[in-house]
Amino acid sequence: MIQKRRDETPHGRGVSNLETLNSEDWQQLNSEIISCRLCPRLVKYRERIAREKRRAYRDWDYWGRPVPGFGDVNARVLLVALAPGAHGSNRTGRMFTGDASGDFLYGALHRAGFANKPIARHAYDGLELRDVFISAVARCAPPQNKPTPREIANCRPYLAREIELLKNLCVVVALGRIGFDGYTRHLKEQGAQLPRLEFKHGAVYTLGNELPALICAYHPSKQNTQTGRLNAVMMDAILQSAKQILDREDAKGAKELSC
Repeated sequence: MIQKRRDETPHGRGVSNLETLNSEDWQQLNSEIISCRLCPRLVKYRERIAREKRRAYRDWDYWGRPVPGFGDVNARVLLVALAPGAHGSNRTGRMFTGDASGDFLYGALHRAGFANKPIARHAYDGLELRDVFISAVARCAPPQNKPTPREIANCRPYLAREIELLKNLCVVVALGRIGFDGYTRHLKEQGAQLPRLEFKHGAVYTLGNELPALICAYHPSKQNTQTGRLNAVMMDAILQSAKQILDREDAKGAKELSC
């Protein structure tokens, strides 16, 4: 089993494409996320889980810190999820890595051509994302997967700064109601005038004013995938919707260049 050393400082662990002018900005942001201790309840919980561990991972040195975003910094698609899993991202230090939710999501991303591998086991497994960046409204594993409104508010500036650095966004996929609420709250705080929006799996909203399109999807939690509320066909359809929007943007850009 590959273990992660606690003394590793993965400024770039959350970014699979650092050869950009913004690399220093990403490193600074990830450093701030990783060192954050704003929420005492979450700090206590994530560190306790990292000490006690799950029996299956007793040989692992858990990450036990906030988890930065992961993916292509030139991405046109942003996935906004809930929070790290206690024995997934909180163990491995990378979004959706090391648990059933990650297996489901990365399998779908691979089928859609957004990932070079369908499985994510640890932060150094060679997984790369193409045109996709994954973030979350909360960066620490919360008890019972339920961060409080205050804890979400404490994390929102990190999401806002990631969105600011993602210069090419065309699509945002909200994974779950909390991801949807967190992202739309961010837009309102930025002064966006939004139409009436309702979270419904498969809903696609064109927000105008040069904002990315918004797609709603159920969160790929183990509870949702094991009960059949969300299956592979449904997730594939969400990503195909995102790809169709990108294709339209490509066609529009090609038309403008030819004029």
